[in-house]
Amino acid sequence: MSTNTWRAVVSALADDRARDVYARIVLAQPVDEALDALSPGKRRRLLDTLLSAGLISPDGAGWRTEPEVFRDALRSAPAAPRATGIDRFFVDGRLAVSPSRAADRDAVLLHIVGRMTEPGEILTERAVNDRLAAIVDDVAAMRRYLVDAGLLERSRDGGAYSRAR
Repeated sequence: MSTNTWRAVVSALADDRARDVYARIVLAQPVDEALDALSPGKRRRLLDTLLSAGLISPDGAGWRTEPEVFRDALRSAPAAPRATGIDRFFVDGRLAVSPSRAADRDAVLLHIVGRMTEPGEILTERAVNDRLAAIVDDVAAMRRYLVDAGLLERSRDGGAYSRAR
């Protein structure tokens, strides 16, 4: 099975009438009513689409489903590329996993501070919290980590933050 086999399956099932006929076959219901509502040409194309996608096959006077087509399509699909570097800790731009290795933690913290502030920019605590909320779940802990790591500087009164130089 080629790596694009799934396309034929999805394409066949994207058609409402083909999906209706396929559902009837899956449920062992009569398909004649649905097929009779179509012109002979459309009926032939619909059945050819389901057949060529491997979803159905002839079974005496009727049709049967070929459920292994889904397993085969999934097996032939290429594996998603595995994230590398700090990307492996983020999902949709949010920190999903805290790194256990110190070097990875440092790289993630550096990435986060780079995303949330520009050099020379002075932020209120609320602004820091709002920006961190878009990246992490525990805003207070991350703010503390950034300050402790020396990446984010806090004013003496605690009201202003800036990126460390």
